[in-house]
Amino acid sequence: MRVEPLFNLLPSHWEVVTLGEACRRGGGDVQTGPFGSQLHASDYVPVGIPSIMPKNIGENRVDITNIARITPEDAKRLSRYLVKPGDIVYSRRGDVERRALIRKEEDGWLCGTGCLRIRSGKGIVDPRYASYYLGHLSVRDWIVRHAIGATMPNLNTSILSSLPFVLPPLDEQKTIAHILGTLDDKIELNQQMNQTLEAIARALFKSWFIDFDPVRAKLDGRQPAGMDAETAALFPAEFEDGGAIGQIPKGWEVKTLGDFIDIKHGYAFKGEFFRDTPPGDILLTPGNFAIGGGFKDDKFKYYVGEIPEEFVLAKGNLVVTMTDLSKLGDTLGYPAIIPTERESHYLHNQRLGKVFIKSKNSISKLHLYYLLRTNEYRHEILAGATGTTVKHTSPNRIQAFKFPAPDAELSLKFAEIVGFLFEKMSLNNDENRNLIVTRDALLPKLLSGEIRVKDAEKIVEAVV
Repeated sequence: MRVEPLFNLLPSHWEVVTLGEACRRGGGDVQTGPFGSQLHASDYVPVGIPSIMPKNIGENRVDITNIARITPEDAKRLSRYLVKPGDIVYSRRGDVERRALIRKEEDGWLCGTGCLRIRSGKGIVDPRYASYYLGHLSVRDWIVRHAIGATMPNLNTSILSSLPFVLPPLDEQKTIAHILGTLDDKIELNQQMNQTLEAIARALFKSWFIDFDPVRAKLDGRQPAGMDAETAALFPAEFEDGGAIGQIPKGWEVKTLGDFIDIKHGYAFKGEFFRDTPPGDILLTPGNFAIGGGFKDDKFKYYVGEIPEEFVLAKGNLVVTMTDLSKLGDTLGYPAIIPTERESHYLHNQRLGKVFIKSKNSISKLHLYYLLRTNEYRHEILAGATGTTVKHTSPNRIQAFKFPAPDAELSLKFAEIVGFLFEKMSLNNDENRNLIVTRDALLPKLLSGEIRVKDAEKIVEAVV
C-alpha cells in the first residue's frame, strides 16, 4: 500500500512507509507503557529505577525533574516496558507532540504509565534520525490532527504506527542525524554549563542567607571560605534571636516580602487572539515556567490582538506564577526573570504576578529571585495555596512570607557576584535560541532533500 508523504520534493531514491512498517522491518515495534492496574501510586519509591511519565517528556529528551521511581523487583516484573538507548517515548494523552529520545544513561528505565514507546530495531532506521523526523512541524501537526479527543488529545499504538515516515538509505539518515546532532550537542553543552552556573549561584545564596556559613565561620574565629576581607566584613560575627524563625545574624531583621515588594496581576488577554505559532507577541503562562523557577523556553502561546502597554514585559522584569493547572502546584509561586528581548514582546497575563521593588537600595532583584526559589518559601506558598484541580496563590500570600533580611549593601554584593554568572547563563540561552532556529530551519530542508548535506554542514560550521 502506497503511503502519502507529509511533504513534497523527496529524493527519488527515498522511500515512504508507515512508522510501524519501518519499525517492523528492523525487528522493533510501537507499544504502550504499563496500564494503571499494573503499577499503582503506592508502588513508587523515593530511591529506585526512574519511571518516565508524560510530565518527564521534554523536547526530544527526558526531564528528570521530580521523576517517579520503582523498585528493582517491579522493574523485573515489568521488564517488557523497560527502555533501551534509541527508543523514543511519547505521552499517550495531553501534549502529544513531545517526544524523548532515550540516551545510554537512561538504559533500563521504565516507559511509565501514560506513555508510548517506539523501538525502531536494527539496520533500517537510525534512532536519532527518527527523533528529528518526528520533530518536523508537518509530522507534529499530523500527530495532533489524528489524536483522538477534542479537549484532551489521546495517542495510541495504531495512530503512531500509521504515521507516514520518510525512509532514506541508512547512511543518509546517519548523515542528517549527525548534522542536526552537532547543533543539539552544542545546545546541550550550553545547558550543562548553565546548570553548573545555576548550582553555584543557588549554593552561594543558601550559604549566605539560609545557612549563614560566613557568620558561623567568624563566630568560630575563622575567615569565611573563598571570600575576600571586604565581603567578609559585611557579615556579623554573632547571632541573635529571630523569634519564630530562630537564630539570625546579629543586625539582620525579620522582614516580610511585602516590606520590599509589590506584586500586580496581569491582563486577561482574549482567547480568540491566541496562536500556537508565530507571528505574534509571546503570551507567558505558568506552563512556560520550569519546576524550581526560571523559564522553559518553548511551547509559547502567541497573541495577535491589541495590547495594553502596561502589560508588556521588559528584559529584566521579575515575574512569579500565581496559578498552576496541576493538582500539585508544580510551578506555583516560582519566579523567572524576563530574558533578552526578541522581535516579539513578552506579555504579562493574569496568571502571573509582576514584582515591583519598592526601593532600589533595599534589596537586590537577584536576591529576591533566589529567595523565591528556596524550600522555605516554597513550603509557605504551597501551605497557603487554594484550589483542588487548579492551585492559586495571591500577592498578599507571597508578600506575607517572612525571612531574615540583611542590610542592602550585602544584598547588592550578592547581586554583583551572581550577576556575572547570570549574564553568562543569559548569553548561553541566547546562543541556544539561535542554534535552535538554525536547527529547525535545516530540519525540513534536509528531510525533503531541498538542501544538500555539504551545504548544511557549512551552515553548521558557521554557527557552532
